[in-house]
Amino acid sequence: MMFVHTDTKSPTSPLRALSVLVFLLLLIHLCTGQSLIGSSQPIVATHGDNVTLPCRLDPAEDVTDLTVEWTRPDLDPRFVHVRRSGQELVSKKHPWFRERTSLFINELKHGNISLKLSRVKLSDQGTYRCFIPGKEKLSSVQLFVASDAVSSPVITLAGVDKTTGGVVLHCSSSRWHPEPEVLWLDGEGNLLSAGPTETVRGPDDLYTVSSRVTVEKRHSNSFTCRVQQNNINQTTEAEIHIQDDFFIFLSSSNVPIIIGWAVSLAVCIIVILSLVFLFLKRRQNKTITKRSRSEETEEGEKKKSSKRNKNKGPVVDDLETKRTTSQQNPLLSLDGVQRKEEPEEEVERLRKQLENKETEFKEKQTELHKLRTENQRLKTDLQNLENKLQRKQTDAEREEKRLKDQLESKTKKVKDRGAEIQQLQDQNRDLQRLNQDLENKNKQLERNQTAAEREEERLKSQTKQSAGRVSESQSSQVKSSSSVSQSSTIIVDEIDPEGKYIHLRNLSSEDQPLGGWSIYVEVDNRKPIIYTFDYLRLRAGQTVTIWASDSHTRNRSSTDLVWSGQKSWGPGNQTVVTVFSSSGQEVTTKTFTAKHGS
Repeated sequence: MMFVHTDTKSPTSPLRALSVLVFLLLLIHLCTGQSLIGSSQPIVATHGDNVTLPCRLDPAEDVTDLTVEWTRPDLDPRFVHVRRSGQELVSKKHPWFRERTSLFINELKHGNISLKLSRVKLSDQGTYRCFIPGKEKLSSVQLFVASDAVSSPVITLAGVDKTTGGVVLHCSSSRWHPEPEVLWLDGEGNLLSAGPTETVRGPDDLYTVSSRVTVEKRHSNSFTCRVQQNNINQTTEAEIHIQDDFFIFLSSSNVPIIIGWAVSLAVCIIVILSLVFLFLKRRQNKTITKRSRSEETEEGEKKKSSKRNKNKGPVVDDLETKRTTSQQNPLLSLDGVQRKEEPEEEVERLRKQLENKETEFKEKQTELHKLRTENQRLKTDLQNLENKLQRKQTDAEREEKRLKDQLESKTKKVKDRGAEIQQLQDQNRDLQRLNQDLENKNKQLERNQTAAEREEERLKSQTKQSAGRVSESQSSQVKSSSSVSQSSTIIVDEIDPEGKYIHLRNLSSEDQPLGGWSIYVEVDNRKPIIYTFDYLRLRAGQTVTIWASDSHTRNRSSTDLVWSGQKSWGPGNQTVVTVFSSSGQEVTTKTFTAKHGS
């Protein structure tokens, strides 16, 4: 067998470069070009109305069979509307949006995935994202919800600033959403310096705002309160006009002083008259009490003296005296008896009243003692109940704190588990999207590869037909052709006929790095086997040999390499070895053809 070297270039090199170029162009087309377009301006909707959140694929493409997701990142779960395999996944969406969201089904074939949101609520305000997992495209839409019943501002006089003599104006407006701002303007439209705006958010999520400002006399004395919300382009205002005489009246510093002195003097006079009246009334009561006691004392003394006179004189003398007196003056005697009997009856009556009062007093004292005893018992019972209640309250607080700690711990665990589950779901979706993309790209690559193989077979067939025209008069010979780029310094120096090694040589005077370079070996037009250099610097004028993994030889040098996992490719009728640089450019090609004549 004889080896013959020829300088003809291999016809498969342009085909290989063309295949690589077509694959790169298809890959670039698959990875770029489309985008999701939402709205660059915020969308404003009125409470209770329907609104459309725009989102479309550009350039347009039919997305009927693709997965479409609308989400709000600040919610949990974040899904607003999910369509997969032509069906809406109601179980994944947030409860706020159930039966309130829909897509335009007839527009999906044109790439329109806009979301219709019905019966808008104040809680719907936020940032929404439309996403197509298969396309890895994302777009955002900002939604503001405006109240449908904003009240006009109301301006009132809140008082007077004593330090400056200015008028304090108060302005308020309610039923706003989103939260507005309050501005004060004078008659010329200049902003006035006002206090901080007070904002109250009600249970219906609507805002009530109020503001105060102190104004002094100006040219027009007209002042405007303006309430506005820039995000929804909504403004309302009210104006008040204050007369000049009102500022003149307030500017007089003597008026408040005179009024203050007058009020103080009137109060002092009323207090003095009240004290004098109380003093006189009390003194009169004391005088009446003393008189009553003096009369009772005199009556008692008269009664005692009368009793003593009766005990001293005999009864006969007394009767004689009475008889004589009665005989001398019958009218005087009768009057004296009556006068004597009246004090005695009065004393007796008073004595009985005193005894009754003493009895009532004792009874009251007894009842008071009982009430005090009962009160003390009730106080003791109340204290015991309070102590017991305090202990129970302390125990309840401890139990409440323990339950809260347990609830927080369990809630934290649930949130952590939920976050883990959500993360796993996201990873699973990402993995599914990647697998789908990989399958699509693999299918496209297979189609491209099939087309390239067909083209390659066609060219190889043409090459065989051209090679058949070579003279068959030679007996047994081996042809070797080599093609080297003019700028290349690396050549295929030798190919083992048995397929055990390949020999490369650096012809230049400088070292050549081979990291990322590849060697393609094709035997008898079969599928090429590829070897890629990880890292190698081939020194100037030196050679390197790449051995098959099953070639057992003892003549290997320290610079030789072993083709891991690749056994000897064996002898063949035609062996083509092509070297490509790290950028994919063909560097050199060498072909060995063995032919046997008759």
